[in-house]
Amino acid sequence: MDQRMLCVVTLGFGFMLLFTAFQTMGNIEQTVINSIKIDEPTFQGDGYTSLAVIYALLSISNWLTPSVLAKIGPKIAMLLGAITYCFFILTFLWPQTWLLYVASGILGAGAALIWTGQGMYLSKCSDESTISRNSGIFWAMLQMSMFFGNLLVFFLFQGKTHIDKDTRVLVFSILAGVAVIGIVFLGTLRKPNQQNVALEEDIPERQRNPRQAFISAVRLFMTKRMLQLSVTFVYTGLALSFFSGVYGASIGFTEAIGESAKQLVGLNGVFLGVGEVLGGVVFGLLGKRTSKWGRDPIVIIGFIIHIISFFLIFMNIPDAAPFGDTDAVAFFNPPIAVVAILCSFLLGLGDACFNTQIYSMLGGVFAKNSAEAFSIFKFTQSVATAISFVYSSHLGLRVQLGILLVFGILGTACFCLVEWAVKQSREMSVSERETVDTEK
Repeated sequence: MDQRMLCVVTLGFGFMLLFTAFQTMGNIEQTVINSIKIDEPTFQGDGYTSLAVIYALLSISNWLTPSVLAKIGPKIAMLLGAITYCFFILTFLWPQTWLLYVASGILGAGAALIWTGQGMYLSKCSDESTISRNSGIFWAMLQMSMFFGNLLVFFLFQGKTHIDKDTRVLVFSILAGVAVIGIVFLGTLRKPNQQNVALEEDIPERQRNPRQAFISAVRLFMTKRMLQLSVTFVYTGLALSFFSGVYGASIGFTEAIGESAKQLVGLNGVFLGVGEVLGGVVFGLLGKRTSKWGRDPIVIIGFIIHIISFFLIFMNIPDAAPFGDTDAVAFFNPPIAVVAILCSFLLGLGDACFNTQIYSMLGGVFAKNSAEAFSIFKFTQSVATAISFVYSSHLGLRVQLGILLVFGILGTACFCLVEWAVKQSREMSVSERETVDTEK
């Protein structure tokens, strides 16, 4: 294992531990908040609103992060961002409505730092031949976070229709401890030996001043390729809000499933992780084989997988499920728990198809502007996620699935257009070089 691969693995461990805490938190937030309201009537927080605040601040902050990273570098940015995640989890030990939203806003700003820093750091650890592999490895390690925290929730929530205070304190304390260990891993990151040829052709990012970084981000956002990719980013944001907040809560609120409904919230997260990790392994460890097909077939496969999951969710989960406990049923009567968990797996696998190829695209094609490219990705994705969490409190499940279907079609088509344009430009470059060599 060379030094750059070691950096990727260390980065993966840090994110795996940190997001074991946070992704579990996001998966159970609405369910837990409903129980807190019963125990403490003065608490009026809303899980969907909290998540909307997080992603709204994340989207705004992403325009500032390239400037910040130009000053402090990716490692410090990731550390600062990680601390905000830990703080957010700890606030649930003392549930207050105002504190929930303040912590959500702080986390949104911190998330912009950690994700833009991660993208920049991963790009510096890679070159054109290793970016797909490294992106897949990182994604698989990151999504292993779905296993451990959600397994904890699965066992601790067993047989519970109400999440009592002692259970909540135990879960949040464990998650906060795991987040701290993740921060320690990020603190051990070393500076990679940067051998990305595309980066060497441009001004090194560490030499850019904040003003140059901001202007570069705006210019990159307005390019044809980035505008097309932004449609794909929007779809991943809508899908993220659905499977990370809405779908798990909808399973837990579907009383017709039986007494295991709340317990299945944790199992939903586990199988989301199984799908995500499987996708990361297939397109990461086997990246050299899958890269021969190109990025577009993998994204198309991901969308087909998502279509299947949307149809099964439509048939299995009632329309009113996102709003709270309901005894309504959909077309499958009663709802089938195995189908609900199968959909979790399919949502995760399809998401991995999209995200591994987006990371590969941004870290390879846009390597000269990696900080700006990843900040635009997170900005666009976060705006879509925030909007989705806002309408999740008002629109039924079927309308939400319809929105996902429309943007899924558009996002897949736009990604394929960019990938085909990249392939064409490479073929032209190779042809031109061959012509020059022949003339010589």
